[in-house]
Amino acid sequence: MDAARLIPQALAVPIHPGWFVVLQFVTLILHFLAMNLMLGGSLIAFALSLHRPQNPTPSTYALATKLPFTIAFAVNFGVAPLLFTQVLYGQFLYTSSVLIAVPWISVIGLVILAYLAAYLVDFRFSLLGRLRPLIFGVMAASLATVALIYTTNMTLMLQPDRWTAYFTNPSGTISNFSDPTLLPRYLHFVLASVAVAGLGLAWAAHFGIANLPPQWLGHGLTWYAGATMGQYATGMWFYSALPTTVAHALGGGEFLPTFTFAIGAILGLASIATALQRRLCATTWMLLMTVVLMVGLRDMVRDLYLAPYFSVYQRTITHEYSPFLLFVIVFILGLGTIAWMLRAVWLEKTSEVQP
Repeated sequence: MDAARLIPQALAVPIHPGWFVVLQFVTLILHFLAMNLMLGGSLIAFALSLHRPQNPTPSTYALATKLPFTIAFAVNFGVAPLLFTQVLYGQFLYTSSVLIAVPWISVIGLVILAYLAAYLVDFRFSLLGRLRPLIFGVMAASLATVALIYTTNMTLMLQPDRWTAYFTNPSGTISNFSDPTLLPRYLHFVLASVAVAGLGLAWAAHFGIANLPPQWLGHGLTWYAGATMGQYATGMWFYSALPTTVAHALGGGEFLPTFTFAIGAILGLASIATALQRRLCATTWMLLMTVVLMVGLRDMVRDLYLAPYFSVYQRTITHEYSPFLLFVIVFILGLGTIAWMLRAVWLEKTSEVQP
């Protein structure tokens, strides 16, 4: 069957698609930073709680008190980029979401379960005792499963030729594990979350958040360096599993993807060196630049996958600007509100006392 026949018709957009591309890019960066702190923080907290269940480290307590905030920010920052992806690639994303409907809808329950676990370890940290590793484990497992479901959906939407599986399994339980890029892509992003959370732990120690001792700055940077090293292994695995046309574009076939890929890889390597040297600010700036480049590269890879079927810029435009202007106003007000919330949390840190 011709896979192109399975793709729904693209809907018209109110303004030039380039605006949505830019907005998706900006909001996705914010979401990735919050999401990485959330997922990576839960994984690090789980690992630390296993090491000393009865005598938790200061970093375990620091993570316990901040994880509810990271979940809230990750969820809220995730709404905008998901909506922009639906606007730009709705005919692909909606279809893949239907194909994996059962796990996709379960994301809601998994996030609620992770939220519950996060608040338990926050408000009942001392009382949980030996149950702390279990609660941290439930939270980490729930969030890691959500990440796997999202990875499955984002890979399935790129491959309409795999949608024919619906005719043998119309129950909404289709998996995409036969895709050779799924596992390395998932592990690559999980390790990225550990790296970002490790850097966040280093900054928490730097500012003494939750009475975290200064030596944890070095521990956080060690988490960052180790996870980033792991990213290079999974990244090369991911690259080797890409379709030939996509890998060729990233490996010298097209200038912009190749340049972005190369600079991102170089900055990542340099950030490992600065992390091992305990240079917190330099490592942070390199991480931020790498995230910007990798988000851009992610969009390029998606467009390379979909090139045989669709171009995001070939859309009918209705020239309705008022909804877009309203969104921009609300978006700016929302960022201001978030800045106020972060300031309030920052000021509260001075009154925190470890149990």
